[in-house]
Amino acid sequence: MNATIKSDTFKRNASQALKDEPLQDALGNLKVGFIKKRQLAIELVPEWQKIRDEARDMKNHVLENLDHYLLRYEHSVQSHGGHVHWAETSAEAGEIIVDICQQANAKTVAKGKSMVGEEAELNRRLEEVGIAPIETDLGEYIIQLADEPPSHIIAPAVHKTKEQVSELFHKHHQQYGLTEKITDRVDLVTEARTVLREKFRCADVGITGANFLIADTGQHVLVTNEGNGDLSSNLPRVHIVIVGIEKIVPTQEDASLLLRLLARSATGQHFSNYTSLMGGPKRAHDMDGPEEFHVVLVDNKRTELFASELREMLRCFRCGACINHCPVYGAIGGHAYGWVYPGPMGSVISPAMVGLEKTRELPHACTLNGRCASVCPMSIPLPSLLRKHRRTTFEKNLQTMRSRIALSLWSQVARRPKLYRWMSDAGVKTLSRLGRKRGYLSWLPLASAWTQSRNLPNSGNNRTFISEYRARQIGEKST
Repeated sequence: MNATIKSDTFKRNASQALKDEPLQDALGNLKVGFIKKRQLAIELVPEWQKIRDEARDMKNHVLENLDHYLLRYEHSVQSHGGHVHWAETSAEAGEIIVDICQQANAKTVAKGKSMVGEEAELNRRLEEVGIAPIETDLGEYIIQLADEPPSHIIAPAVHKTKEQVSELFHKHHQQYGLTEKITDRVDLVTEARTVLREKFRCADVGITGANFLIADTGQHVLVTNEGNGDLSSNLPRVHIVIVGIEKIVPTQEDASLLLRLLARSATGQHFSNYTSLMGGPKRAHDMDGPEEFHVVLVDNKRTELFASELREMLRCFRCGACINHCPVYGAIGGHAYGWVYPGPMGSVISPAMVGLEKTRELPHACTLNGRCASVCPMSIPLPSLLRKHRRTTFEKNLQTMRSRIALSLWSQVARRPKLYRWMSDAGVKTLSRLGRKRGYLSWLPLASAWTQSRNLPNSGNNRTFISEYRARQIGEKST
């Protein structure tokens, strides 16, 4: 996806997504699933805000001492027989992993879900050298069959309906003797498990991400709901962890603090089905585990992000709560954002990693309603960070000429209160007259992008917000 993202991608993709009926049906489930479950889960934790504050402070401390904790982690991994590789870019991370797989004479690779792996385009890189990557997370497996990127960081196939998944399985599973077309969800999961079990058994290398890295012990925490991460880690001869450098925490206690926030924020669970603590290759007395263990620590602009005014974004542990609560994402899905990370967090991260020149529309794809910041378990001020991107977009003259002219005219009016109120009053009265007959307006000059998918209701009166507010104040005083 890195190679194809362009500055004008978002508006075009968003327009198409709004007209995609199956996508809209699939996104409808998101609006009632994750949101309600999260709310119920955190209501049972009266100290929720206290945990958030402690987690924020701990991560801020780690980021201020990032080099120290990363070097401690490297030493801990090496002391247990593992290998640590440092990758400055996502491309370098991909090259390191391909090299490890080739040295292991790998033919197939079992992959657990990893957003950093998506940054590195691992599947493409492995396929180019004749190595077959097999996605083992059910959502990732579905979109691999569909030859699509993930549309959500915790639910990669959330944009797919049950019927679309049934069609994919029927098309691709006949080679395994599974010729019956099924639509029941439980049966679909069973069929995927039947196919993937053999893939786990035959894989030469397993690649996973990591939710947290523990500096003191050299271990990593892997959280899944399907157990595929454990199988990808333990069954193959070689296990590779690809992870961003910001995922480091000092101790197991610090990891447990974040775990209290993670599942509740992501899926509304008190704890995920599988939370595994792993590290190093198989020891002499271990019943299972890999013969080789590698960790690829990826920078990919993260240190630049730390040195900027956007550093608070590095507290993000990819729970997806901001995405689930974003009205824009809920309307258009994740593919419209054009790169690995969608939603509010993606609109901050993508410009930092890919370049604001290619993603200039993303920071503006936000209503600044603040829901993302209010639900973020790590207290990241996402609207504030998006405004910083917007300011940089203006300062670097990356906006379209039309946008710059409109903003210049707006500033001239907004800095003159009397002119602003006169124009507001005249505009409201004009719109009220035009929309009086039908009760709404289906088209507005200079706002066709807004009215092409919705009507503007007629307020029923000629008052601006300021005049309405003043009238209510007078009414309250008189009573």
